[in-house]
Amino acid sequence: MRIATWNINSLRARMDRVLAFLERHEVDVLALQETKARPDQLDLTALQEAGYEVAAHGLNQWNGVALISRVGLEDVRTELPAVPAWPEDGTGVVEARALGGVVGEGLRIWSLYIPNGRELDHPHYAYKLRWLEALRAEGARALAEDAGSRTMLVGDFNVAPLDEDVWDVAAFEGKTHVTEPERAAFRAVVDAGYADVVRPEHPGPGVYTYWDYQALRFPKKEGMRIDFVLGSPAVQSAVTGSFIDREERKGKGASDHAPVVVDLDL
Repeated sequence: MRIATWNINSLRARMDRVLAFLERHEVDVLALQETKARPDQLDLTALQEAGYEVAAHGLNQWNGVALISRVGLEDVRTELPAVPAWPEDGTGVVEARALGGVVGEGLRIWSLYIPNGRELDHPHYAYKLRWLEALRAEGARALAEDAGSRTMLVGDFNVAPLDEDVWDVAAFEGKTHVTEPERAAFRAVVDAGYADVVRPEHPGPGVYTYWDYQALRFPKKEGMRIDFVLGSPAVQSAVTGSFIDREERKGKGASDHAPVVVDLDL
């Protein structure tokens, strides 16, 4: 089974790219982030005609997540337990940042778009840390309930866990994505039992999944590694290969993220 995750930065703007990507790489399940649309705003006809089921979750033109599967899609959930609302002043809502479903033979996959954090002194930073803690808690709960469960946590984590995961760590001094609290929150998810199944085959430095549109970051090879596929022990032992499709960051109309692809033998 081939699983991919991709921050698409607007599904409506890049539906043609998604269709071509699915066909070119024969992807069975694609998790998308930043779809930037409500489900009723998406024309899914071409995906359905290609044999895919789609579950999408979005509240407005921001955030949004989706799962696209040609190997079944059941038990769809649109939020993680205990995820905080935003803003956290009593007026907020639970944003469209998580969507889970069961595909294939009992593989639970979550498409995740972790909050950005904005600035270190911004309330969004604390919100990001609480969101990651909610993810850790749910991951730990799932494995405590069934240590053999097949679970994948995939998507845009908006955290660079290691210094080598950014093109110049000095350029991020005093900024989000590289702070120790963020990295500790990411490690806590890993320590709960969900290993990065791509890094062992594709270690850094210089292995990135995101390049800002500004300042010609992509041609300068000035990127960040912030998109991950984390798998439970049962998934880790089933991985047969992986790659990051940098070609999808090229050309007119590209997303600022590249897809991350993992092959499993379940």
